[in-house]
Amino acid sequence: MAISWDFAVLSRGVAGQLHLFDDLVATLDPDDFQRPTRLGRWRVAELVAHIGVANIARYLTGEPASQPEVDTVAWVRGAATVAQDVDERATAMADEARPAELRSGVHELRVAVDRTLGDVEPSFVVPSRFGALSVADYLATRCVELAVHTLDLQAALGRDAELDKDAAATATRLLLNALATIVPGRSVEVRVPPYAAVQCVDGPRHTRGTPPNVVETDAVTWLELATGRQPWTGAVEHGRVRASGERADLSTLLPLLS
Repeated sequence: MAISWDFAVLSRGVAGQLHLFDDLVATLDPDDFQRPTRLGRWRVAELVAHIGVANIARYLTGEPASQPEVDTVAWVRGAATVAQDVDERATAMADEARPAELRSGVHELRVAVDRTLGDVEPSFVVPSRFGALSVADYLATRCVELAVHTLDLQAALGRDAELDKDAAATATRLLLNALATIVPGRSVEVRVPPYAAVQCVDGPRHTRGTPPNVVETDAVTWLELATGRQPWTGAVEHGRVRASGERADLSTLLPLLS
């Protein structure tokens, strides 16, 4: 299921979320880089290294592909296939670099992306590792990556969750669309106000008034559920998810991306 993206929103989302991440990294002292994260064996050092070695600017300025081969749903499905490579790169970088170098890597990425985004044509096709993506779809996936890893860093540091509104909107829409595509149907409505709502899960279709099976949550919770940071049961028990109806249990469908 294709999504119609606003290129200006995508660009603002990538730049805005990267600015938030960079500003947060700039406040870290050397001991902070040794803090554990919720990403398995990764410390803050590996998390920061992972963002710092991202090739966003290079992908946007390289030789374009001829036409898109995959979309954002294919990206969600394929992300797990590169997890080991991502882990190895981040671990190697964190082992070799000092905190000042890790900070510098993120800041240099921020500067390069700011410089690059204004020159990218909306028709550009990005030859990513998953297959060629339209530049709009590619930027949308970067909003997911940057938003979720900013939440990871904030959680590791005990900070309140904060997201750029355009990145949050884009990431929410992308992952809701993936859910509706992977588990098609009209029996459950999943709402993440104010950003988007989708219907999914096969079963009786509701056509009038409020659907009998409704899931509603906020953007931060949805991103954490969809990427395996938050277990479904815990989110429901703590009131972060409101689920009504006998089909409104997404525990077997999530996470979509991890």
